[in-house]
Amino acid sequence: MKHIVVLTGAGISAESGIKTFRDADGLWEGHDVMEVATPQGFNKNPELVLDFYNQRRKQLHEVKPNSAHFDLAALEKDYKVTIITQNVDDLHERAGSSNVIHLHGELLKVKSTKNEQDIKPWTGDLILGDVCDKGHQLRPHIVWFGEDVPMIEKSIDICETADILLIIGTSMQVYPAAGLMNYVPSRTPVYFIDPKPAIASTKHITVIADTATNGMSSFIESLK
Repeated sequence: MKHIVVLTGAGISAESGIKTFRDADGLWEGHDVMEVATPQGFNKNPELVLDFYNQRRKQLHEVKPNSAHFDLAALEKDYKVTIITQNVDDLHERAGSSNVIHLHGELLKVKSTKNEQDIKPWTGDLILGDVCDKGHQLRPHIVWFGEDVPMIEKSIDICETADILLIIGTSMQVYPAAGLMNYVPSRTPVYFIDPKPAIASTKHITVIADTATNGMSSFIESLK
């Protein structure tokens, strides 16, 4: 069974209604990303940061997976599929994908500020005073700018086993995630779905300049 490794980014979730930030203006829902997505921002104003992610969590409960998410899940009928996502939502899982790695953490989980391994599910609001079993404040289970990406080594190992690499909704400009495509075997076919692709088609790279939902339909056709 061929192994399809899928790298997904904000573009696939955007079609479900999840707003994203863009590096061009550095704003996320009107906030400077340095205020809400860095350890320094959390130390400076933890209430602002916790409220920001509470709002993101509420938004996540209001949206649903789109056809691109469901199409990826359906590929598991005929292929081994591993999804490596930069997204912190659970839309891949809700659509039925069974093997999802979250590079940048998960919005519906929290962790202790003193123990990175102390992680637990969390679906509601997180406020100051919510603590772990050891009495330490809980924070969103999100990899903030300036923090290590714990799952990157595992993701590299997975990319090295890819028979097909599929990239959806990510500009491949944010590292270390952007470097993952360099670890697939040299002759592995790469499909790149993005309405404004940052790379061009080559012998081994097929660019599908379209949205995630439309692009997935084209990709599935190419497999037949």
